[in-house]
Amino acid sequence: MTGITDLSVLLSTMEPELADGEFVYCTVPAFQPEDYLHLRPLGLFHETEGLTLILSLEAARKAGLQASPPMRQITLKVHSSLEAVGLTAAFSRALTEVGISANVVAAYHHDHIFVPAIDAERAVEALRQFSAASQN
Repeated sequence: MTGITDLSVLLSTMEPELADGEFVYCTVPAFQPEDYLHLRPLGLFHETEGLTLILSLEAARKAGLQASPPMRQITLKVHSSLEAVGLTAAFSRALTEVGISANVVAAYHHDHIFVPAIDAERAVEALRQFSAASQN
């Protein structure tokens, strides 16, 4: 199934959904990424400085890894195309207007936004209001 590229459709149907649990970003040496797969990372990314892992807070604590402050994951339930233009900018702007930082991961089917845990409910509400306003 091909994802949606029409920005007006994406914005009006994005359906933000807050995932259970808290997540953190960690960095580890990149030379043996398989050493960290048992932690069941939600995401990983190779950088020059090391391997970034997105893990559950619990997994990071059990592994004794230094981590970012706790974050919550908001998934936009609309099937966005990787070639869609403007979606990230639009929802980032909506979150910026209410003073919430956003760390975005685009996967094949959906966009996932990691926000500070303390701001998660407020972020979902801001995104829902933004989506509703986009329907007009």
